[in-house]
Amino acid sequence: MAKKLFIKTYGCQMNVYDSLRMQDVMKPLGYQPSESFEDADLVILNTCHIREKAEEKVYSELGRIRQEKEKKAAEGDKMLIAVGGCVGQAEGEEIIKRAPFVDIVLGPQSYHQLPEMVTRAIRNNGGVVELDFPAVQKFDLLPEEASPQGASAFLSVQEGCDKFCSFCVVPYTRGAEYSRSINAIKSEAKKLVERGSVEIMLLGQNVNAYHGEGPDGRSWSLAELIAQLAKIDGLERIRYTTSHPRDMSDDLIAIHGSEPKLMPYLHLPIQSGSDAVLKKMNRKHTAEFYLDIIARLRAVRPDMAFSSDFIVGCPGETDRDFEETLKIVEQVGYASAYSFKYSPRPGTPAAVEEQLPEAIKDERLQRLQELIRRKQLAFNESCIGKTMTVLLDRDGKYDGQLVGRSPYMQSVHVMGAEEYRGQLVDVRITEAYMSSVAGIIPASSRGAIFAKTKDVSTGSQEILRSNASALAAG
Repeated sequence: MAKKLFIKTYGCQMNVYDSLRMQDVMKPLGYQPSESFEDADLVILNTCHIREKAEEKVYSELGRIRQEKEKKAAEGDKMLIAVGGCVGQAEGEEIIKRAPFVDIVLGPQSYHQLPEMVTRAIRNNGGVVELDFPAVQKFDLLPEEASPQGASAFLSVQEGCDKFCSFCVVPYTRGAEYSRSINAIKSEAKKLVERGSVEIMLLGQNVNAYHGEGPDGRSWSLAELIAQLAKIDGLERIRYTTSHPRDMSDDLIAIHGSEPKLMPYLHLPIQSGSDAVLKKMNRKHTAEFYLDIIARLRAVRPDMAFSSDFIVGCPGETDRDFEETLKIVEQVGYASAYSFKYSPRPGTPAAVEEQLPEAIKDERLQRLQELIRRKQLAFNESCIGKTMTVLLDRDGKYDGQLVGRSPYMQSVHVMGAEEYRGQLVDVRITEAYMSSVAGIIPASSRGAIFAKTKDVSTGSQEILRSNASALAAG
């Protein structure tokens, strides 16, 4: 009988990709994915350390899994429990001390060794901890065959970060920046397309710092990688996340205006609108520098839209600093944004500074989120009456409804479109909500499946371009 593997994934898209690759490395050992931990032989919590109380959430989940492990043991069955990801890297041996029923603890750079760790855990009755950043890169040791991901796929191209922002644990849990080679990425991308993917999201903790080895032996930029991937037949859309403003190079900005397969939407975190706070954060850029990037991108691609990350209540943030953050949101007019209260991450420089009262953090976060919601709704409403090319790839809430993504990453709800599942089709937007839009497929588009990128991009480019002033105004 096949063994069952259950993976619960927390946090970012990088973790989603890592979880898929864990499935791939365990497949040769006979492990098949399970929908729940109750019937699993191996349970993996692939964790994230970014959010507040991340560790406590993991331990709470472990408590529930422990009960099932003990139940299986009473029936003569065995369940292995592993904690991976960034909490695994940060907590290490402490997890085993606090939860001795956990069999394996591994960091995000070690999951290619998972089959060996499982074997050791079975032989030694648990207690396996692997947290090294190996000299041999994990991507070289992963199976070449990756699991199908559907019409839209994730592809990790870069890991780690060298920026050392004062609030962030990524350099400590993911390590230094490392970029995969052009040939390795292109090979994996081709396999994803062969398995049905028409859109690929390139992933990295600091993806636009990509500097992988090219076929000519020199270091290639993210823009050069995108240009290479755009040549793959059947790959219709390219996206990338997450970016740092300091690494928005001239060639990367330029390719947004020249490559139609690259979507006109960019997640570009600023974190704060205050230069004083940005300096304390060690972000290595100013608000003016950031706004200049936004302007340059809109100059080459007028229909460009943006999302961002914001942290409020960092140590030392004043009322004036916070007002500067609100000002940035007004100026850019984000299509969406993520915002959080600052919470100290152990081991980071900002964690030892004097913290602001929670009441101040709460009040500022509420004000910021209210503004972000207004801008997001305004952006969605500006799309009513427009026609966008949508990748319809998943079921909606109602029978006969499909949901897809617009070029701007909006969720688009369409009724009666089952024949277009997994395909790109023009949709006329008829309704707008806070977090999504809805539309219909025009009669003239039915039966017309956009298999060529030039049809996709030119068919809706002019309509999207007419939206530029609305996007800038929010």
